Amino acid sequence: MLSHLDNYHIILASQSPRRQELLQGLNIPFDVTDVDVEETYPPEMVGVDIPMFLAEKKAKALAGSMEKNTLLITADTIVWHEGRALGKPVDKAEAAGMLQALSGKTHQVITGVCISTLRKRKTFHVISEVRFAKLNPKEIDYYVENYNPYDKAGAYGIQEWIGFIGVEFIEGSYFNVMGLPVQRLYTELKNWKE
Repeated sequence: MLSHLDNYHIILASQSPRRQELLQGLNIPFDVTDVDVEETYPPEMVGVDIPMFLAEKKAKALAGSMEKNTLLITADTIVWHEGRALGKPVDKAEAAGMLQALSGKTHQVITGVCISTLRKRKTFHVISEVRFAKLNPKEIDYYVENYNPYDKAGAYGIQEWIGFIGVEFIEGSYFNVMGLPVQRLYTELKNWKE
């Protein structure tokens, strides 16, 4: 479907198994590389600017290793809740605290994606609204103990147990909440011209 990209070597710069699985769903050949950057951003930055900044930061970190036929995809996802970004929790207490904060409320999941070659860079974002039911402490503890919230923004994976029992509704892309808005990415790739 994306034959105009056949001359590119597409690289996904992400160690996230979810992002890799989602990109595979588009049936385009790609390789995976790691990108080692501090996921830090200016303290005054808010909302959609954060994941877009981080996606671009990852792209810039790899720019020196790109070849002329490289098409690089980088992404970053945050949970935006009550005026602050919830990133990846560092320990059980922080993970449980994040889930308690999200319990019974609606939050935004924002993914920034950067598509870049040596000649062009395009960055965009997708927002999904997620409403959590009221979670009790036992449910939160069970999830934190039995799953891996530490590599996930906001301390949860919607495709895991907590999503099954906790998510009341979503407005927007489900796959965006998983970490890669593949429909929008497909559209951007379909329209890609240098």
